Amino acid sequence: MKPLRFVPDNTNIAFMKFARPGFYISIVAVLLSIGLFVTVGLNYGIDFKGGTQIQVRMKDGSAADIDALRKTVAGLGLGSSELQEFGQASDVSIRIETQPGGEDAQQGAIAKVKQALGDKVEYRAVDIVGPKVSGELARDGILAILLSFVAIMIYIWLRFEWQFAIGTVATLIHDVALTIGLFSILQLPFDLTIIAALLTIVGYSLNDTVVVFDRFRENLRKYKKMEFGEMVDMSLNQTLPRTLMTSMTTLIALLALYTFGGEVLRGFTFAMIWGVVIGTYSSIFIGAPLLALLGAYVDRKPKHGPGDQPQAEVMQP
Repeated sequence: MKPLRFVPDNTNIAFMKFARPGFYISIVAVLLSIGLFVTVGLNYGIDFKGGTQIQVRMKDGSAADIDALRKTVAGLGLGSSELQEFGQASDVSIRIETQPGGEDAQQGAIAKVKQALGDKVEYRAVDIVGPKVSGELARDGILAILLSFVAIMIYIWLRFEWQFAIGTVATLIHDVALTIGLFSILQLPFDLTIIAALLTIVGYSLNDTVVVFDRFRENLRKYKKMEFGEMVDMSLNQTLPRTLMTSMTTLIALLALYTFGGEVLRGFTFAMIWGVVIGTYSSIFIGAPLLALLGAYVDRKPKHGPGDQPQAEVMQP
């Protein structure tokens, strides 16, 4: 039985012919995403806006009907709400956004929820998340993403060269910016699970980009006289089967989670689906053109004797 192949072995796509328009389109898309974030903003969830969390348990010990509870809470007119199971199947966490009107309004919202749920549930805990805590969560989420960029740049710089580090971080900024722009234009809820999705997208995109860049470096040393653009096309074609196979299998799993994973996982999986698609694109049409623009500083000379100084050259696109 022949192995499944998404890409024929003799594929020879001239990626660099499409690199420049793709690069410019991406720049415009990133700028639009930043503009949407500044002007329209994000639909922040309770994690970032603050709110009230109520933990309940079904008195009869049966599994909680999340869909029915969600409809009940949504019909109370308390704004956005989030419900999810935690611990046992009979335990449910209910979160509602901060109500205008101060402490009395928060207590009134809690009373409404208790009245709607009746005596079918046992109340385990009631906590009010203030704006100070939500602000700290937002700050820590942004800090986590920025620190991951710095750590990745340092690692790639040490592992490859500075041009590769800039190309890698540029692809990651591109992927995160477009994801934030998509959530801004669609006004999808943006909470801590989306921050987790962004960090996961960074890891996925980094893995894909490093595989492609590693083949670049290998071919730079192997084909010392080959024109740079031709070498980039060859490297991308060589890694294309692996890239598409990884992306397709990941998308299959994510689509299953999006379809059958329920409301709690929907935002996370939606962000991941978009991130896998845009991450695959960026490793080809963002990272490669940047390397061609900056030049790749690698040792492409034959090895010298112990007393000789190693020579290196800068390959210009």
